[in-house]
Parts: sequence; structure tokens; C-alpha cells
Amino acid sequence: MSHDKVAMVIGLTGQTGAGKSTVSKIFVKNGFKLIDADRISREIMQPGMPCLEELFDYFGSSIRNPDDTLNRKALANIVFTDNRRLESLNSICHPFITEEILARIGCYSAEGHKLILLDAPTLFESQAADFCDLIISVVAKPELRCGRIMKRDSITETEARNRMDSQLSETFFVGHSDFVIRNDEDCEQLFALAEEVADKIKVYYHTNFNISD
Repeated sequence: MSHDKVAMVIGLTGQTGAGKSTVSKIFVKNGFKLIDADRISREIMQPGMPCLEELFDYFGSSIRNPDDTLNRKALANIVFTDNRRLESLNSICHPFITEEILARIGCYSAEGHKLILLDAPTLFESQAADFCDLIISVVAKPELRCGRIMKRDSITETEARNRMDSQLSETFFVGHSDFVIRNDEDCEQLFALAEEVADKIKVYYHTNFNISD
């Protein structure tokens, strides 16, 4: 890590249904500048964008809606039941996403933002972890995650578990992160844990980068 950098990039990732989006909002309230990889993913998959055209070429007409938008449910049904197809999806999308992430990091750093939060579900799979100074993972018990995913996405238990099974293990997340936030309790507990980690990262920044506000 270079200590003369203006900004520090903190990667936020974790298991689907663990509560990462809530943690992200807490960090934003604590002064972190957000880069939302999911939002970038949606932006690069708008009609006419090169990434979407590559997806249509690879996966075929079954994922193309009549108005040339992406049929996300059809794509999910394909990739979350076939790891090889999921890897293909990632190999197509990740370069486009990474390019935009790096551009925004540069832009926000130039604007003077010191704490940049990269919220990325596939932080490790896309190698985006390589340009993060610290990494936070959010994890939770499988049964809690399954229920949250079913409610959030209006899908069946089988579909929810397919999505869970397509991800890295909890052991991996814990072993490759600087901070782990476990969301097995209520929202109040999650808020307290997230704010505690946010405060620790601020101290880390000022100690290791030796830059004052």
C-alpha cells in the first residue's frame, strides 16, 4: 500500500442475503464515498452497450426481451444452475465493470474523497480486491440468508439456495477479509457493528496514511 495516496479504497462484499446493502448505507452515512458495482453492472447492460451485446451473442435470444433489454430472470435461471455458465458471464462482464470502477476511483480521488467504499458482490471473483486497501465481508447464517433472498427477490427456496450455492464459502470470506460483520441478529445490532467497523477504518486511515482532514 502506498502511503502517499489521497484516497483509501475499502472493498465491501459478502454472502447474498447477508445484509451488505444495509451495511453500505451505514458507511455512506459515516462519510464514505460509494462506488456501487451492482449499479455499474446495470448501467453497462443497457440496450446497445457492448457488454450486453456480448451477453446476447453468448447466451442467445432467451435472455433478450422484445425491447432489446436484458431478461435478468432468464439469465439468472441459466447461470445459477451451471457454474461454467456463471464463469462465462463473469468473464464477459468483469472487464467492463472493472474499467468503470477504476475510472470512478480516479475521479473521486481527484475530487478529494479520502474514504472510497467499493460495494461489490463479486469483489474476489472479479479480482477487484487487488486494488482495495482493506476488505470487509458481511456474512450470516444460511437459513436467515435464504429467507431474506426469497423475500427480497420474490423467488422460491430452490432458486434462493441455487444463488447461495453459486457463491464463495463463508470460510473464504472470513479468511480473506480484514473485517467481518456477522448479521445474525436484529437491525440495531447490525447498525452498531457496521458503525464500529467504520470508526476503526477511519482511525486506520489517519494512522497509516498520515493525512489529516
